[in-house]
Amino acid sequence: MTELFNQGYALLVGVGECAYQPLSLPVTVKDTQAIYAALIDPELCAYPNDGEHILVLNNEEATRARILDGLKWLKEKAEVEPKATIFVYYSGHGWFKKDDNSFYLIQHDVKIRKLEDTALSGKAFTEALREIQAERLLVVIDSCHAAGMATSKDPEEADAKFLDDFQRVAPSKGVIDAIKQVKGRVVFTSSEGDQVSWVKDDSCSVYTYHLLEALQGAANQPGDREIKVSNLMNHLSKAVPETARKLYGAEQTPHFDMDAGDFIIANLRGGKGLPDKGWEEVKPESTQKINQIAQNIKQYGRYITNINEVRDVRDFHIGDNF
Repeated sequence: MTELFNQGYALLVGVGECAYQPLSLPVTVKDTQAIYAALIDPELCAYPNDGEHILVLNNEEATRARILDGLKWLKEKAEVEPKATIFVYYSGHGWFKKDDNSFYLIQHDVKIRKLEDTALSGKAFTEALREIQAERLLVVIDSCHAAGMATSKDPEEADAKFLDDFQRVAPSKGVIDAIKQVKGRVVFTSSEGDQVSWVKDDSCSVYTYHLLEALQGAANQPGDREIKVSNLMNHLSKAVPETARKLYGAEQTPHFDMDAGDFIIANLRGGKGLPDKGWEEVKPESTQKINQIAQNIKQYGRYITNINEVRDVRDFHIGDNF
C-alpha cells in the first residue's frame, strides 16, 4: 500500500525559454517535468499530487517575481507544517560578474542590457531561502548547461556585448555559505567552478538522469524504505562524473554542502522500499520508468505550462506552443 510523503513540499524551476533567445535552455523544462513526474508517482517518491505540495515554474512562468513568490509560498507552507521537508530545484544558467564576483540566476524575463537589475541575484535568492523556517531544506542548482542552449540565427551583437563582463559558472562558495546560514540547509550543485553541466540526450541532463535514479533507490540498501539526502549525494558523486567522461570526455564534478546533517527527502518506491536483492534487482524497471517519463514528455509536447494541474505523467497533453 502506498504511503504518501505528506510533509514534502517542492519548488521546481526550469527556465527553458528565455526572453533573450540565445540564453534559452529547452532541456531544463524536460528536467523539471521528469522530476515532477517522479515526485508525484505514488510508486516512487509519493509526494501528494493535490496542487498544494509542488509548484512548477517553466518557460514564461519562470520569471523573477514568480520564483520569489514560489519561495514565499514555501515559507508559508513551512510556517503551518513544522515538520516540512522543502526541496528547491533550479535548472538554468548561473552567471557571475567578474569585477565584483556577484552571482545571478538567469530567469525567463531577464533583460540582457540590464542584467544586474533584472536577473535574480544570488543575494535575493538566498535572502528568500533564509525566510523559509524549515529544518529540512534541500537546494539543488543545476546550472551551466552545455549542449542544451537554443541557438539564434542572427544574434544581436549589440546585446551580446553586454555579457562580456559576465562568466557562466556554478554558484560560488559565498552563495552556498549564505544559503546555509540557517539551520538545516543542504546545497547541491551539478558542477564546480567553470565546469559545464552536460546534457545526456534530448530528454534530460546528465545530472537530472542520475538524480532520477537516486530517487528510485540507486544508493540505498535492501530493506530501506526512505531516501535520504546522503543517498542522493552518494549516487550523484559517482554516477555524474562517470557519465560525463564517458559521453564527452569531460569533467563534471557535483558539489555537496551538507554539514547541516542528513534527512529524509522522499519515500522509496512508495514506501515499499528496496527488495532483498537491492538496487540491482529493480534497476531495469527503474531505467524503463525513466525512459517512459522521457518518452511521454517528448510525445506530448516540449512545454507544459500548467503542470501543477496534471495528475499523472500519462496526462501530459499540452502541445509545443504556448
